[in-house]
Amino acid sequence: MDLAYIPSPSTGVIDLGPIPLRGYAFCIIIGVFVAVWFGNKRWVARGGRSGTVADIAVWAVPFGLVGGRLYHVITDYQLYFSEGENWVDAFKIWQGGLGIWGAVALGAVGAWIGCRRRGIPLPAWADALAPGLAFAQACGRWGNWFNQELYGKATDLPWALKISEGPNRVAGTYHPTFLYESLWCIGAGLLVIWADRRFKLGHGRVFALYVAAYCAGRGWIEYMRVDEAHHILGLRLNVWTALIVFVLAVAYFVISAKVRPGREEIVEPGAAEEAAAAAEAGDAESVEGVETAKDDKDDAGEGSKGGGDAERADDPDDSATRKPAKNGTAEAAKNA
Repeated sequence: MDLAYIPSPSTGVIDLGPIPLRGYAFCIIIGVFVAVWFGNKRWVARGGRSGTVADIAVWAVPFGLVGGRLYHVITDYQLYFSEGENWVDAFKIWQGGLGIWGAVALGAVGAWIGCRRRGIPLPAWADALAPGLAFAQACGRWGNWFNQELYGKATDLPWALKISEGPNRVAGTYHPTFLYESLWCIGAGLLVIWADRRFKLGHGRVFALYVAAYCAGRGWIEYMRVDEAHHILGLRLNVWTALIVFVLAVAYFVISAKVRPGREEIVEPGAAEEAAAAAEAGDAESVEGVETAKDDKDDAGEGSKGGGDAERADDPDDSATRKPAKNGTAEAAKNA
């Protein structure tokens, strides 16, 4: 008897009239927002313009979605092109199935196009985006929870994932590998932020560290999964992919540190000058505002003083009234 477990949603779709809201797509959208928002903050802190990350993401995100879907369909072609399967399902991305390897690879092509159009270096943009991309993956993995997919081996641990009976799955409790990967991605993102602040990484090494950290976790998490996959020498295809990409990321990190040490001083041409000009303009407006307020205050004080003197000089009735009073007092004193 299972005393504790993580429940799975009864459905991954909520229908609002004719509009279906799919949990998988919702998680992907949240992930994209987090990556762009956090990446923009880091880009501005590095000296870039606000909005540049989003402008390049307009190229990177569609390319990444296509790449992720292509990798999944190619490596799991039997799900769509075997006898009895419908090849049209290969286009139903909302049902799940995005390979991170293809998403990053083709997404990098889209990002390169966007960076080239803006005249900025791709490695610097990738460094700014890296931790946000890790957090985006952490959000996106919850889409697997909505679809009840990509879980691990059977287990009776308190945090086991409860899976219901359905197509290509057997009811039971399994390792929540989606949760393991989500938490690992959060840890990888925090590691990247710390290392970047501590060692002032640049020239793509922040992104390389993120890739290496992700692959280190993906290897053992992939090994736990029980969904159908191709095997090479007894290991799942994605385990081999994680190993190869890990080695490439570490090699790039080491070689880049020797060839191009330090960090880029300028990440976006003209951005620093524009920021300085805007700051000077703001300071000038502030000084002008203070001087104007001071002048207005002085004018108001002089006007109040002058108005009081004029009132006393121009009031004959008041003078006449006060003068008899003085004479009357003297007369009274004399009579007394």
